[in-house]
Amino acid sequence: MLNTQSCEKWTPYVLGLLRIIVGFLFLQHGSAKLLGMPHIAMFDGLQLMSLMGLAGILELGGGVLILIGLFTRPVAFILSGQMAAAYFMAHAPGGFLPILNQGELAVLYSFVFLYFAFAGAGKLSVDSMCCKKSH
Repeated sequence: MLNTQSCEKWTPYVLGLLRIIVGFLFLQHGSAKLLGMPHIAMFDGLQLMSLMGLAGILELGGGVLILIGLFTRPVAFILSGQMAAAYFMAHAPGGFLPILNQGELAVLYSFVFLYFAFAGAGKLSVDSMCCKKSH
């Protein structure tokens, strides 16, 4: 059974694991758009200098930075805004409820990134290695 003390001990590590998994999942969106891996037909012929191209750059670059935990807070803040904008531009016109407009993933990413912007990278990150406070 988990107690408060053991949960608090492991919280930074679980936060780091969440960040790694979310970064890996998110960068795949950018990789599909920009590199064609994995291949998604709707991204064939994507123009780099388009809104979708910009989204791909943010997803690939931001996803890698989130994955390794470098500049986590500012990157997560930017990605949270990107996902909020994606929701309102691409999904909300299809109706208010995310389950009906296929916007659940955009909403979830937006709020997870907002959490990272406030919570930081957790353990297992470049940020935690570079920014250790000396006592």
